[in-house]
Amino acid sequence: MHVHHVVPGTLLLIGGGLLAVGTPPHAPWREVAGVVVGIGAALVLDEFALILHLEDVYWQQAGRASVNAVLLAAGLMGCVLLGFSPLGVNDMRGQEWAVRMVVVADIVVGVLLVVATLLKGKYGMALLGVFLIPLAVVGSVRLARPNSPWDHWFYGRSPKKAARAARREAAAPPLIVRLRTKAENLLAGAPSPEPPVADDGRDHGRRAR
Repeated sequence: MHVHHVVPGTLLLIGGGLLAVGTPPHAPWREVAGVVVGIGAALVLDEFALILHLEDVYWQQAGRASVNAVLLAAGLMGCVLLGFSPLGVNDMRGQEWAVRMVVVADIVVGVLLVVATLLKGKYGMALLGVFLIPLAVVGSVRLARPNSPWDHWFYGRSPKKAARAARREAAAPPLIVRLRTKAENLLAGAPSPEPPVADDGRDHGRRAR
């Protein structure tokens, strides 16, 4: 048995949530609940790839999903800390209400664009798109990266798009690829090299036949 971070993280999230719900509004325990929830969320996000794949891929390439989840969560929390709250104001007049509804519609569209960019495997662009919507627009309309959820869902019935996406990924500037890889390794550590595929001789036999 190996207790991953997600186990105490889940317990802290539940405990912190219950503490926040059951504490009076101005009690100091609410701050304690916020700290507990924050620690629990950090532990759960650290194992996001484990939850997603139902397999311990922490030091594999698939484990980078945890880094992307943490960065995206940090971007969303940054919006909250900056006071990005279009709702929650009482006694609004008609004109102000109309303006706020336009803002809400803009937020909904932005969220959909960011989600589409995430599904296309463009995690860095999705993170920046939280703050700069034009980047999310670009990421959502461009071809998805190979092996992304969008690729699995939609490009299986469109081999031409899958081939174009693979060619575009292979043609990425080496400098950009190296910088992106170094940044990911700095944040999460270098993934373990993929084990070589054993050759049992069957392919040679098929070729001979």
